[in-house]
Amino acid sequence: MTRVMASGVFDILHSGHLHYLEEAKSLGDELCVVVATDATVRKRKHEPITPEKMRVELVQALKPVDKAILGAEGDMYETVRRIDPDIIALGYDQSFDEHKLEIELRKRGLKARVVRLSKHEDDLNGTRKIIQKVVDWHTMRKELEQREGKG
Repeated sequence: MTRVMASGVFDILHSGHLHYLEEAKSLGDELCVVVATDATVRKRKHEPITPEKMRVELVQALKPVDKAILGAEGDMYETVRRIDPDIIALGYDQSFDEHKLEIELRKRGLKARVVRLSKHEDDLNGTRKIIQKVVDWHTMRKELEQREGKG
């Protein structure tokens, strides 16, 4: 049995997440997904919109996912050790260097192979794109209301 590990924030679920997880699952028999903690999201990206517990629950409900867990603070390699994957699937835009990651895994006695997955083109394939579309929509509505004398 081949265990695949994928990881991410999964703040506002979108088709990019689904394509990533479907492709990751296609690499093996079991897909375990590590969802970043709120603290990690704050440190590395932005203030999370969706709380960590909810993000884990939503990711767990996705068809390709066999198990979703909340990541841990500190040494990410401890989470990798706990899952013991055969393959670590990286999204096309995740900032890890595959070669450096494999070197660090080997230093720790971990044998997982690192695979960079492909990019899928969709209109709203990113959390920031979705947020921007909502902001733009709200701004347009406000401008319309002001022109019509409703604001």
